[in-house]
Amino acid sequence: MESVEALVAHIQGLSGSADELAQLHGLLKQADGDALRAHSAGLLPFLSHLHPGAHSLGYLYLLDSFVSSSANLRAHAGGDLLVTVADFLTSCSADQIRMAPDKFLNVCRVLKNEVMQLNAPIRGIAPLRAAVRKIQTSSEQLTPLHAEYLMLCLLAKQYKAGLSVLEDDIFEVDQPKDLFLYCYYGAMIYIGLKKFRKALELLHNAVTAPMSSLNAITVEAYKKYVLVSLIQSGQIENR
Repeated sequence: MESVEALVAHIQGLSGSADELAQLHGLLKQADGDALRAHSAGLLPFLSHLHPGAHSLGYLYLLDSFVSSSANLRAHAGGDLLVTVADFLTSCSADQIRMAPDKFLNVCRVLKNEVMQLNAPIRGIAPLRAAVRKIQTSSEQLTPLHAEYLMLCLLAKQYKAGLSVLEDDIFEVDQPKDLFLYCYYGAMIYIGLKKFRKALELLHNAVTAPMSSLNAITVEAYKKYVLVSLIQSGQIENR
């Protein structure tokens, strides 16, 4: 691949129109993989030459390559890297990051894992909430980030923050596992708020959603459904 300096120059010069971004995406794909990872340890300083909002696609490729290295994460754990990732998630262009959704999801999960390792889940709530809205094509779409976000809200006991996504009407689901986790964590949020009727609705959805085989999430959801039913009405509700 070209030098990292040359790649950064391309990112700076080709982040405007849709045609430019398409050309840039082709260059980034060529550089991606082993070639870019070979330079991953030195990528962080180059991010300072890019704007997370104006150069989101290129910024994402460099950031994803950097955080995909466990050695890089160990070397920068809990430092400025967490701030860099959080700033990117809140500032990036939705149109640009949707061109590389898998990389965006990976960066989001790295943030989630880092704040959990620091035992500071509250630090990930605002960035992941922004990320959910950036990756969504509509408020009716369930993304893999919904469950990640709700889990952080649950761990941080910031139950009301979870309502920002739970109050959306969801009609588009790509992966069944995303739905099961969304319903389970969402129900736990409602239990924390003592909104047992809402919790029962989500737990019921988790238990009755089509599945190819019984999974651990559904088993746990059923246990919670029985418990919340007893709390709510003194008996197991049949729907």
